[in-house]
Amino acid sequence: MFRRHNVAARIFDRQISTVAPGTSVHHTRRFYENLVPNCTIYEVECPDHLYRKITEDGQYLICFSRNHQDLIVYRPTWLSYSCKEECNTNDLPQKAKRFESFFSQLYCVSLASSNELICKDFFLYMESNQFGLFATSTTQNHDAPVGGAVQGVPSIEKITFHLLRLEDGVVLDQKCFHNDFINLAHNMGVFLYDDLLAIVSIRYQTIHILQIRDFGNLVDIRAIGTFCREDDELFLNSSTQSMLSHEKGKLHQLPENPVENGLHQSEPSSDYCFLSGIKQRLLSFIFRGIWNEEPDQALRVQSLKKKFYFHFQDYVDLVIWKVQFLDRHHLLIKFGSVDGGVSRNADQHPAFFAVYNMETTEIAAFYQNTADELYLLFEQFCDHFHATARNSLYLNFISSHSNNMHAREQLRSAKNKASSSLQLISATDRHRQSTDHPIKFILRRPPNTLKFKIKTGPEAGSTDSRTKKISSFIFHPFLPLALSIQQNLSLQPSVVNIHFRK
Repeated sequence: MFRRHNVAARIFDRQISTVAPGTSVHHTRRFYENLVPNCTIYEVECPDHLYRKITEDGQYLICFSRNHQDLIVYRPTWLSYSCKEECNTNDLPQKAKRFESFFSQLYCVSLASSNELICKDFFLYMESNQFGLFATSTTQNHDAPVGGAVQGVPSIEKITFHLLRLEDGVVLDQKCFHNDFINLAHNMGVFLYDDLLAIVSIRYQTIHILQIRDFGNLVDIRAIGTFCREDDELFLNSSTQSMLSHEKGKLHQLPENPVENGLHQSEPSSDYCFLSGIKQRLLSFIFRGIWNEEPDQALRVQSLKKKFYFHFQDYVDLVIWKVQFLDRHHLLIKFGSVDGGVSRNADQHPAFFAVYNMETTEIAAFYQNTADELYLLFEQFCDHFHATARNSLYLNFISSHSNNMHAREQLRSAKNKASSSLQLISATDRHRQSTDHPIKFILRRPPNTLKFKIKTGPEAGSTDSRTKKISSFIFHPFLPLALSIQQNLSLQPSVVNIHFRK
C-alpha cells in the first residue's frame, strides 16, 4: 500500500487509524522525518562562552564563562523577526543571524571562588524540580600525603557541588569535600537517579549517597565503603575496645617477669588493619561462587587455588572507578586499577562490574567487562548504561540497541570488528576531533534521500589545517534546532553554527 509521508498526510492518518499495540512510539517518531533542520547560519555572532548542553526538557542552555568562574543560562527561543521592507523568504536579514535571535539570557551567576574553577564537563539536571547540579574545584595535588587514602590517587584541596534552581539561578545548597578526589570529567564520578545522588570518592573509596529534597536540600543518606551498614563502625569500635580490655586483663595476670616463662607480651595496638566492608563483600561473593561451582571437595580446593587465591591480591587491589543506580536499591559498581580510576579515558584498562544491594549490603553479581553475559545485558538494556541517569519521557522516542533492531545490528557489527576486547561498554559523551567533511543525515527507508547535513566550522572551511580542532554538538531534545561548535586548542573564540528549520 502506497503511503504519503508529508506532515498533513501523517496527521490525518493518525486521526483516522489505530496503530498496533506497542507501536505508538514508533509511529510518533516518524514525524521527525519531516521536521528536520533545513537551514544553517555559519559563524554566528555570539558571546565567547563555553557551551555545555541544552537540558532534557529543552528549557535551558547551560554555558560557562571562559575564565571558569561564572554560570550563564539562556532560554532557547524560536527565531522571530520583522522587516520594514519586503522580506526575502530565501534569505534571513542580518539582524536575525545573531545568537540572541535564538537564545535569550536569563541570568549570570558567579559559582567559583578565587582559587576554584568550574568543571566545564560536569552538569546534572533534575527535571522534576528544574534543579541543576554544578561542581567547582581547586587544582590537583599529586604530592599530597596518603594518610589512609589510596596510593597513587591525587588530592584536590576542595571540591564543591552547587545545587541551583535554574528558573532564577538561586543557589539552594552546597556540599563540600576536602582533600579528596572525585572524577568530575563527563560526570564520571557522580550519578543522579530521580532524587538520589551517588558521589564516588576514589581517593578514600567511599560511595556517598545523598538525597535531593523538594526544597533544594542535599541530605546525606549513607556512605558505602569502609562500612556498609550504619552501625558497622559502632560495632567494630565496641569490639575493639572489648578486645583491648581483655588483653589488658591477661597482662595483669602474668608474672612480673614474663620473659622467664618464655613469654614476651607487648602493649596491644589499636591500629588494626581491615579490608573495607565493600571489598570484603566482593571477596566473599567471588569465593562462594567458585566454591559452589565444584561439588567434589578435591576439585573445589584446586579450583579455589587457581581462581581465587592465585588472584587474591589482584582482587584486593581493585578500586572503585564509577557507580550508577540501577534502581533505588541496587548500584552498578565499576572496579579497576588505580591508573584507570584517575584517567579521563579508562577504555583501555581492564575493568569489572558488580551489582550491589544497598539494603542487604550484599553483592548480587560480578562480571569482567569482557564477559559475554554482560554484553548481552548491555545489548538488551542499554538505556541503563548511559553516562548519566536519563529517565525523561522523551527517551521513548530515541532509538537504542534495546528497542531498534538496526541499532542492535550496528552494535554487533562494531563488536565483531573491534581490535581489542578490553572495553566493550563505553557510553561516555565527549568532544570529537573535527573534520572538514559534513555529517549527513539520510532517510533510513527508500529512497534513502539526504534530509539535512551539519558542517562544523566556517562555511568556506578551515584556513589553517595545522591547528588541531575539536567539535561538539548540542541538540535540542525535540525541536529541529542544533548547535555545532568548533574550537581549537588555542585561546581563539569558538566558531558556532546554528542549524534550524526555517
